[in-house]
Amino acid sequence: MKQSIFTGSAVAIVTPFKDGGVDLEALGKLLDFQLENGTDAVVVCGTTGEASTMTYQERAETIEFCVRHVGGRVPVIAGSGSNSTENAVTLSREAERRGAGTLLVVTPYYNKASQSGLLRHYRTIADAVSLPIILYNVPSRTGVSIAPETCAALAEHPNIAGIKEASGNLGNIQRIRALCPGDFTVWSGNDDETVPICALGGKGVISVAANILPAEMHRLTQLCLKNDFAAAGELQVHLKEFCDAMFCEVNPIPVKTALGLLGWRVGELRSPMCPPSGENLARIKAVLAKYGLPVT
Repeated sequence: MKQSIFTGSAVAIVTPFKDGGVDLEALGKLLDFQLENGTDAVVVCGTTGEASTMTYQERAETIEFCVRHVGGRVPVIAGSGSNSTENAVTLSREAERRGAGTLLVVTPYYNKASQSGLLRHYRTIADAVSLPIILYNVPSRTGVSIAPETCAALAEHPNIAGIKEASGNLGNIQRIRALCPGDFTVWSGNDDETVPICALGGKGVISVAANILPAEMHRLTQLCLKNDFAAAGELQVHLKEFCDAMFCEVNPIPVKTALGLLGWRVGELRSPMCPPSGENLARIKAVLAKYGLPVT
């Protein structure tokens, strides 16, 4: 029986940059804010953390800092995916060495692997480490989707614990739930699909919005886990406009911009990410004001 990594809301935390490197002091303050507001787990060096623009050394040091700062209070999940299986193995082994408790491994991007290729990719990584692995299905960014049947085959591996589902395909998520064993966990990878995925048996969300609204995302998942879907649905609808604004441009442009507007020291976006358009900047400011968040 596989243990569930976490239930509730995990923040896909941004990576603050300063003077060309990672601002670990600022990251510590962001982590404290999350822990003080009920976040159930932390995902470091994921998509929202701009891991694809970080060096391997930066990723390793950031994971190690996060593990040390969190100090076991909540699970720390490290992004260790790559479009090269060999590189993903290297990143995964290093994340394990640096103390991460779980790995989040995105599908290999650009290569557009076949389902057979995905099976080989994930099994090779899972065989190379002793940590539990969360599959990450986000075809809008990678160009490939994990089929439910592939997910079921991967779920047989003792180190593959669940999937972060950001495909937006609720039909496929139902197939995953039907085909995979009960100890294989599904988490929403889209903030605005948290309630429907939890209604299908999901155990929470890996959230972008939680960078700014950690208490609200925690409460949303707790309502779902208590089967109070009437109240959860109302809160999901209330948060919809905010969630949409956080994706008005490619993640993490809006959420990192919003954090900066709220006075958090997050630094620059790394190229090829760039500041939002004037129109979207105005939209971000407007939604922060609407949700009672003071822009500095």
